[in-house]
Amino acid sequence: MTDLLMTPAEAASYLRLSKSTLDKLRLTGGGPVYAKFGRRVVYRGEDLLAWFQENRRTSTSDLMQEVDHG
Repeated sequence: MTDLLMTPAEAASYLRLSKSTLDKLRLTGGGPVYAKFGRRVVYRGEDLLAWFQENRRTSTSDLMQEVDHG
């Protein structure tokens, strides 16, 4: 599934997020890489998986350590 192009609704379902959360991440930054073709937004499965991997944590304090040392 990682080589497929997905609509925002399909990408949100794949990530188990609401479409509105994915839309907000696209607007504010911090979400997965996407492409725009005119008004059409698409996501590649491999980009969704990469974004997921980048955001993995082992505890809630992992993010705080990044902020403290970043």
